[in-house]
Amino acid sequence: MGIEQFLTQFGGGNILLLLLAAFIIICILAGVRIVPQSEKFVVERFGRLRAVLGPGINFIVPFLDRVAHKISVLERQLPAMSQDAITSDNVLVQVETSVFYRITEPEKTVYRIRDVDGAISTTVAGIVRSEIGRMELDQVQANRTGLILAIQEQLAAQVDEWGIEVTRAEILDVNLDAATRAAMLQQLNAERARRAQVTEAEGKKRAVELSADAELYAAEQIAKARRISADAEAYATGVVAKAIAANGLEAAQYQVALKQVEALSKLGESAGSNTILVPANALEAFGDAFKMLKGR
Repeated sequence: MGIEQFLTQFGGGNILLLLLAAFIIICILAGVRIVPQSEKFVVERFGRLRAVLGPGINFIVPFLDRVAHKISVLERQLPAMSQDAITSDNVLVQVETSVFYRITEPEKTVYRIRDVDGAISTTVAGIVRSEIGRMELDQVQANRTGLILAIQEQLAAQVDEWGIEVTRAEILDVNLDAATRAAMLQQLNAERARRAQVTEAEGKKRAVELSADAELYAAEQIAKARRISADAEAYATGVVAKAIAANGLEAAQYQVALKQVEALSKLGESAGSNTILVPANALEAFGDAFKMLKGR
C-alpha cells in the first residue's frame, strides 16, 4: 500500500491525531524526572539555574529545561593526603590526613568550584601547616584530638560557601625524619634508665625504712617484756614483804627453806647425779620448813 492510498484510507485528520498523541507522549517522557534517593539533579533553562530536583518524581518544562548535572549526595572520602609541616620547635613532620564530606547544596558546588577534591585537599594542607606551626612536637603527638577538631572546624568554615559539609577529619599518621626519630629514641631510653634508677633507689629506701621499723618494733617488744617481768618481780617482792610484815621472821625463813628445797629437787632430777652432797644446815632448813608447814 502506497502513501497516497494510506492517506486516502485513514485521512489526514487521523494522521494529525497520531502525531499529536506521539508528541504528547514525548513531552510527558521529557517532562518527568525520577531522582534517586542518593542524588540531586541541577536543572538549567537556557544555560541558567532553574531548580534543584530532590529524590522522587519531579516535573520540568520539556524542551526548555534540561538536567545539566546529576550530583551524588553520598558521603565521600578523599584519598589519604600527606603534607610536610614544621613545628614551633623546628621539627619537620609529615602528617597524613583524610577527610570525609558530602555535598548538601549542589547548586553552589556546581557553579562555584570546579575541582572539589583538589580544593579541599589544598585547604586541608594549609590548615594542617598552620596548626602544627603553633605546636611543639610533644603537643602534636599527645594532642591529636585537639588538632583534628581544629582542622575540621576551620575546614567546615571555609568550604561552606561551596555547599559542602565536612562530616569527619582524621589524622592517620605523624611521621618524623630519621635523625629526629633517633634522637627521640635516645631520649626515651635515657628516660627509662632514669626511671629505673629512681625506682631502685626508692626500693632501697623503703627496705631501710622497713628494717628500721622492724628493729624499733623488736626493741619496743623487748622493753615491754622487761617491764612486765619487772612488774611481776616487784609484785612478788611486795607479796613477800606483806607476808613478812604480817607473819614476822618465820615467813621469811619459810620462803628461804622452800627455795632451798626447790633447788635440791632440781639438782636431784639432773642427769648423772648419783650422789648428792647436802650441807648440814640444809637438813636444819628442811626441818624448819616442815615445822612451819605443820604449824600452818
